[in-house]
Amino acid sequence: MTFEPVPDAGGPPGRERPVVSEQPVVQMSDITITFPGVKALSDVSFRLFPGEVHALMGENGAGKSTLIKALTGVYTVDSGTITVGGRVVSFSGPAQAQAAGIATVYQEVNLVTNLTVAENIMLGREPRRLGMIAWRKMRKHTREVLRKLHLDIDPGSLLGSHSIAIQQLVAIGRAIDINAQVLVLDEPTSSLDVREVQELFRVIRTVRDQGVAVLFVSHFLDQVYEISDRITVLRNGEQVGEYLVGNLPRLQLISRMIGRDLADLEALEAGTRRDAQERAEGDQPFLAADQLGKTGSIQPYDLTIYPGEVIGLAGLLGSGRTELARLLYGADRPDKGSTTVEGAPLKIRSPRTALDHKIAFASENRRAEGLIADLSVRANIVLAMQAEKGWLRQIPAKTQDELADKYIKALDIRPANPDLLVGNLSGGNQQKVLLARWLLTQPKLLILDEPTRGIDVGAKAQIQKLVAGLSDEGMAVVYISAELEEVLRLSHRIAVLRDRRKVAEIVNEGTTVNEIMGVIAEEAEVSA
Repeated sequence: MTFEPVPDAGGPPGRERPVVSEQPVVQMSDITITFPGVKALSDVSFRLFPGEVHALMGENGAGKSTLIKALTGVYTVDSGTITVGGRVVSFSGPAQAQAAGIATVYQEVNLVTNLTVAENIMLGREPRRLGMIAWRKMRKHTREVLRKLHLDIDPGSLLGSHSIAIQQLVAIGRAIDINAQVLVLDEPTSSLDVREVQELFRVIRTVRDQGVAVLFVSHFLDQVYEISDRITVLRNGEQVGEYLVGNLPRLQLISRMIGRDLADLEALEAGTRRDAQERAEGDQPFLAADQLGKTGSIQPYDLTIYPGEVIGLAGLLGSGRTELARLLYGADRPDKGSTTVEGAPLKIRSPRTALDHKIAFASENRRAEGLIADLSVRANIVLAMQAEKGWLRQIPAKTQDELADKYIKALDIRPANPDLLVGNLSGGNQQKVLLARWLLTQPKLLILDEPTRGIDVGAKAQIQKLVAGLSDEGMAVVYISAELEEVLRLSHRIAVLRDRRKVAEIVNEGTTVNEIMGVIAEEAEVSA
């Protein structure tokens, strides 16, 4: 394993930072955790110092979540030691970890949305007078907690009335109020826009400068390099090394995460995007939307999609990308316009109608609208095919096994065990299971909404390569991603959305991110 010395400034050159303690607040040494059939962690060591932001990096399945769960008492280690504040600990659950000063804020905020901000911050520790909750005192205390974080939030407002970003900041406020020494942030920015990310980072810096150690997990490399002082890389359940941010260029980080040379990664990401102009004149579009729209959702739009074509949807969060796709799939019913599929008029009023006409949709919310966590990988893969056949005509067990094995191998789903509960897989492998389900229905149009959100570099490159290959084989794809570089890499044409309205359609012939951003911001004109 590789450790770098702790610098006096605690970060890369040019960043003003307080002096970091020479003694780590958390020291995990030679941690090993084994599950049935798989060694999740093998002799992994990790250290976390007061007053620093330490990023934990690795592909999905590398062991990041397992290491965090070992630290917070969710998992018991098979071997190795965990030291917190100089004392060897063995937590039997998250409550003990929290009592020892370790607080965790997850991607899905674990607070009570139908309670007020003040009630959430002081949940279980409410001040009382004569046996009754002292509401005024609780709100006053909450204001003071929020003031320390420079947050102007009404303590009496319902938590659920605020954005996910504000809810995460409230969770951080709660952590600070219980005197946390360690703050674990697990994918805190995956659902935030640029402004919300910057507000979160401001609070993280405030907490860090108060001496709290922050463990930061994210798949967004730009964010990792913006906020972090140190990086630990895991791969296949083993520690690759620990590095100062200033000493680890991004390309080297990616190479260490995936265990391949950069040239191999670039070849994998490049794919084989077919030139849109290869489509012969007079080809019949697979689907054509004519002034399709829904009041209160998205303004009427035109969109033509040809076989073998990747149409990218670009726009800021809330611009209407998902709303456009849901109308195409029938997840929402349009109240304006019409649709033709393979030249024939078709009212797509439900997802079943879409599936019957070989249109598949993979939602961005794979947990709530895609996968069933308590079913096996095999059951999730064959789910759409079984629904298409009807539940009275069960797919034979042997056929299910053959199909699951085929797609597990084709998409490199790890672990390669069809009997595992899909909820126990990493995010990237869950996304592959969802793709396998829809590919099994042999769609002619595949709509992918944020298919690479929250997954690692290696899995992202594999999915991009898959999309390029499907396009080459003649499948039409609608591709939605907040990462414009990804949209440009894969798309033949790009529909740009702003304020729930399609504002431009661009043929991708060397189009740049700046040109797309110009259209979104109304600062430039790019013609199709």
